[in-house]
Amino acid sequence: MNRLALISNFREEASPSMLVCGDRLYDSLVAEHPDLETARIQPSYTSRLQRLPWGSNLGFARGTDKMLNRYWDYPQHLKPQVSQFDLFHICDQSYASLIHQLPPNRSGVFCHDLDVFRSVLQPKLYPRSIRYNTMQRYALNGLRNAAVVFYTTQAVREEILQYRLLPPEKLVQVPLGIAPEFFASDRSSEMTTPLQQHVGNRPFLLNVSGNLKRKRLDVLLDTYARLRSRHPELLLVRVGPPWEANLQTQIDRLGIGDGILLFGGLAQSDLVALYQQAAVVLMTSESEGFGMPLIEALACGSIIAVSDIPVLREVGGNAAVYCPVGNPDAWAQTISELLTDPQSAPDRALRLQHVKQYTWSAHAGTIAQAYRERILGQSPLQSCSKVLVP
Repeated sequence: MNRLALISNFREEASPSMLVCGDRLYDSLVAEHPDLETARIQPSYTSRLQRLPWGSNLGFARGTDKMLNRYWDYPQHLKPQVSQFDLFHICDQSYASLIHQLPPNRSGVFCHDLDVFRSVLQPKLYPRSIRYNTMQRYALNGLRNAAVVFYTTQAVREEILQYRLLPPEKLVQVPLGIAPEFFASDRSSEMTTPLQQHVGNRPFLLNVSGNLKRKRLDVLLDTYARLRSRHPELLLVRVGPPWEANLQTQIDRLGIGDGILLFGGLAQSDLVALYQQAAVVLMTSESEGFGMPLIEALACGSIIAVSDIPVLREVGGNAAVYCPVGNPDAWAQTISELLTDPQSAPDRALRLQHVKQYTWSAHAGTIAQAYRERILGQSPLQSCSKVLVP
């Protein structure tokens, strides 16, 4: 029996998508791959500066707490447990610094995208502080030392190879999955009473996203403002964190605040209901590693319009509608046509069929098999020589 340590994000600071990925992988490995005897490592997050009266709203306090938790607390929590496991799987590339505490020849990292390393890979386009770059360079070195690195889409693989971060033979593609609750049934899910009271019976657009700049929420808001003149009854529903200051300013300037509803921390059943009842789901991102809302929406039978970028073309295939990146006029025209004639969208049967390939069972199975073949199949285990990012 071999023991696999699933090294998970701090639950208190992780994005919802990262929590879903870690939780579903753990569930599937435990249920379907008992030979690996998977255990989760996930320490509690300690707030230090943020607990001070002046620290709760300061970026410096948040950044310092994050640095201390990831680069001091987590390694200290991990060290005494290393001898108890045969394999180590880091669920998120932003935690790849932990490879330095592990035997790299028995460790793997899931690389969802390279966004966290942009300031190191493209310093002129993404300037950050010396402190931040030092931490990310250390994490990137950890990624490069892993025995195996899993990636979601060919677009991520091409970037990894473009920057010569890893040799091709270390890479394994593993698409993400969809929870069974998202797959459409014959009957649409009903919203809970509080949600229904807010949304009512008005048609609405749906966006599920964080506040990262690459999500291009400015395009989302500009698109909605253009649509309001043609479809005055239309709402914009967003599931995510509060609007950042610049986006709230844009909402006020466009005069669209009365048509926008923002929800955070929804139960999965409510999210499914929103997907199923949305007129159109929108993803205006200029960059993605995979795009979980895309496959979740398709599984719910939704019509979804996304940015025309390679990664979303790869994931969505012929089941999605594509719009030019950063062009709200084109977005508004396309969405208006879909609202007027929903039959112009890809057929619902096609949408549902397309996403059957994305399961957490397949996701976990590919990861488990990679560890069996690439690490446990090696006898004796060979040490991986360390490399450093210049």
